Amino acid sequence: MDGSSMGYNFLGSSGLKVSNICMGTMTFGEHKGGRPGNLDEAAAHAMMDRFAELGGNFLDTADIYQRGESEEIVGTWLQKQDREKFVVATKVFAHVYLNNLNGVGLGRKHIMHAVEQSLKRLQTDYIDLYQV
Repeated sequence: MDGSSMGYNFLGSSGLKVSNICMGTMTFGEHKGGRPGNLDEAAAHAMMDRFAELGGNFLDTADIYQRGESEEIVGTWLQKQDREKFVVATKVFAHVYLNNLNGVGLGRKHIMHAVEQSLKRLQTDYIDLYQV
């Protein structure tokens, strides 16, 4: 990330410096019933490679995107990167696991479970920005 093609700003008062462009990953993954235009892992990794080459450091995903597959794809890509150089945002709320009646919403139980699952899929021990 040479930053030559990208500007940066602080993310609120968090102290995190993020690229002016955030890469959204909603179309990463090929979950059955997904949206037209979804990207397989190789194409998604190529996009993130180019984003990083241009100086991008801010990645946005969510547990609901392709039922977690987007987070998995971001996670496998991050394993090949210097994790400290990237700011990863993910979200909680939606019903990812259809067989769990309490697997939705903003209750403590669901949030704690969702954080644990996102950390596993992202293959990291921290999330920079958790959106509820």
